[in-house]
Amino acid sequence: MSEELKSDREACCCGQRIPSGSSGNGSPVSAPIDIQAQNLHDDVLLSGGTFEMGDAFGEGRESDGERPVHTVSISPFQIDRTCVTNDQFEGFIAATGYVTDAERIGDSAVFAAFVAAESGDLVGHHDTRWWLTVRGADWRHPFGRHSSIEDSGKHPVVHVSYDDAQAYCRWAGRTLPSEAEWEYAARAGHKGLRFPWGDDLEPDGVHMANVWQGEFPGRNTGADGWLATAPVASYPPSDFGLYDMIGNVWEWCADWYDRDYYTQSPSLDPLGPATGDRRVARGGSYLCHRSYCKRYRVAARLSNTPESTACNLGFRTVLRSDRG
Repeated sequence: MSEELKSDREACCCGQRIPSGSSGNGSPVSAPIDIQAQNLHDDVLLSGGTFEMGDAFGEGRESDGERPVHTVSISPFQIDRTCVTNDQFEGFIAATGYVTDAERIGDSAVFAAFVAAESGDLVGHHDTRWWLTVRGADWRHPFGRHSSIEDSGKHPVVHVSYDDAQAYCRWAGRTLPSEAEWEYAARAGHKGLRFPWGDDLEPDGVHMANVWQGEFPGRNTGADGWLATAPVASYPPSDFGLYDMIGNVWEWCADWYDRDYYTQSPSLDPLGPATGDRRVARGGSYLCHRSYCKRYRVAARLSNTPESTACNLGFRTVLRSDRG
């Protein structure tokens, strides 16, 4: 591994935007909860239970705060079977006229190899040499103004900030999962495994998730079928009936991020720190590779500023009984 790649490994797996000093910058959502939006969501009802949360293998970076492993109990909740798709998000935009942070600001983070834009649209590097800030990149144009989501309605929506995801949730009468809910769901009832299905990324040579194949960041063979996002549910479901809990796109969680939170986390339904400047995202993406971040494990954590948007950052939602 080159010294340049070694130094880049400490950077984020997803482009980050410098905080603006405020959150909730997207256009307001004044529309009431849309009951019909509930029909857009295919939920799995999880009965809740107790599990061991955290990195049992010691494979995470110390700065990510994946340890100590600690016992957590989760109350019942419903969770999307898949990430929110372009089709679902388009329904929200059509109903509310919402303008996302990436559209309002005018640019977003795109993996350099996928950029589809004029040279004048390239604002500069975004955290690392393989992330570029690209004008005109947004949820409708995931790689720049010369890309589109035509024929990609079932792909996960990307270039969605935490604030955008929360706006969608308010419209749909749902919420983002807590980090603990997300990991409980991802583990699918199994204790201490790396992935929802076991400890091997490709058991018996079978591709179970959309992650980087080849040599990162220079060569992606697409051996798993996709170079960038895959349509949701392209890979086998977990034992909980959930798809893409690792790979495909990073998923926002509701929690503020604190590296040391696991040392003080409540044992029942933890909701993360009361305050912070970064939010948690989980699950890894199609850009994750074992030579770089290994953040496609169920225990892996990422933190990002609420304003951040990127071509591998999306979300899924939950519904709790206390939300109706």
